[in-house]
Amino acid sequence: MGSTSDLPIMEKAAKILDEFEIPFEINALSAHRTPQQAMDFARGAYGRGIRVVIAGAGGAAHLPGVIAALTPIPVIGVPIKASISLDGWDSLLSIVQMPPGIPVATVGIDGAQNAGILAAQILATGDEDILEKVKTYKAGLETKIVKANEELKEVKFKFKTN
Repeated sequence: MGSTSDLPIMEKAAKILDEFEIPFEINALSAHRTPQQAMDFARGAYGRGIRVVIAGAGGAAHLPGVIAALTPIPVIGVPIKASISLDGWDSLLSIVQMPPGIPVATVGIDGAQNAGILAAQILATGDEDILEKVKTYKAGLETKIVKANEELKEVKFKFKTN
């Protein structure tokens, strides 16, 4: 993440990775304030066993693109609605509008949970244990909606037909 102020958003990805029992690192790296550390992280990620990077940033949000430029592994960008941002739109556009050859998969503004799920799905293409955890998670989403619809049957309105 670009700074520790991003942790309340980025911890949603960490919770998913924990739930799926996927080891991960958390670092505060800034493309602007710590460019050498960001470069060292990106260039050394694969050698440390990292197979997907989730990079969250607010404002100008260059971190995901810088990391993607320096590593051969997939990068998922999380645009963060920061105190200096334009409701997160500047972050979203900075991350999603990458030049040809430097792809960054991008989730919605403050969408770290989806970034964690996407990272797990990418890893699941080569790991049966993670694949089963992703399947179980997705089945749980269906169960929640089925239960919600059962509960909605009890909600009464004069003209409600179901």
